[in-house]
Amino acid sequence: MAFSLGTKKKIGSRRKANIVAEINVTPMVDVMLVLLVIFMITAPLLTVGVPVDLPKTKASAMNEKEEPLTITVDAKGILYLQETPLELAVLIPRLVAITGSNPEARIYVRGDKGISYGHIMEVMGAISSAGFTKVALLSELPSAEASSTPQEKPRK
Repeated sequence: MAFSLGTKKKIGSRRKANIVAEINVTPMVDVMLVLLVIFMITAPLLTVGVPVDLPKTKASAMNEKEEPLTITVDAKGILYLQETPLELAVLIPRLVAITGSNPEARIYVRGDKGISYGHIMEVMGAISSAGFTKVALLSELPSAEASSTPQEKPRK
């Protein structure tokens, strides 16, 4: 903590103290360090999604500017739209409502590698039959040093 004692001068019959014009930076640094710790703890929690063990592929990374709709099928076979669990019968009306009946809306399907291929294809078939043309599967890069960014593998 920095401070200084002013010397008193005698001016005429009055005494006048020198004014100290120093800024104490210590409280500001304390606040900044606390904020840094808070952001370091909360930042990983903001990207929480449905935990899925994605299959590994060597596809190239995606360059997507806007957040697409993501449909997830977890290891138990539960279907999620973004992070909301729902049934397959409710999925298509929700997609139509969210996209505004836009068949060009990009939709990604994530499936746990332990789930049957038929269940994933059932979900993708329902999406395609609703008229959506840009449906893709997501996977992860196989190497440990690669980033954990989902990869796009276009559906044929």
